[in-house]
Amino acid sequence: MYREFIAPSDQEIIEQLGEWPETEEESGARVLTLRGSNGESMLVSYDTLARSVRVRWENREGEQILDLFRESATSMTVHADGTSSRILIDFDMGECGGRMEVSILPSMSIRDHLMFT
Repeated sequence: MYREFIAPSDQEIIEQLGEWPETEEESGARVLTLRGSNGESMLVSYDTLARSVRVRWENREGEQILDLFRESATSMTVHADGTSSRILIDFDMGECGGRMEVSILPSMSIRDHLMFT
């Protein structure tokens, strides 16, 4: 069964994270480039029609730490306060479901949980 991928508006993202999503030319996916306090960066791309998310994490030298791609996204929310900022993405694949948490501040990290439902 198809489920809609609900993502925040560009305005909500810039208000919460201070970054405006760009559009990837080939696929039309939205792309956020996020910079950490120690020079690391994360590219978070998401395509609401394809219900897909990709997170590419690079260290300050530009070397790839992680390249994670997942389909069947159902919701994405952004959260920020004075000390932390993060993106939460929920997935539902029928028999499996989970959540990916992409933290930007105070330090970059990714937590990903996918389990049988």
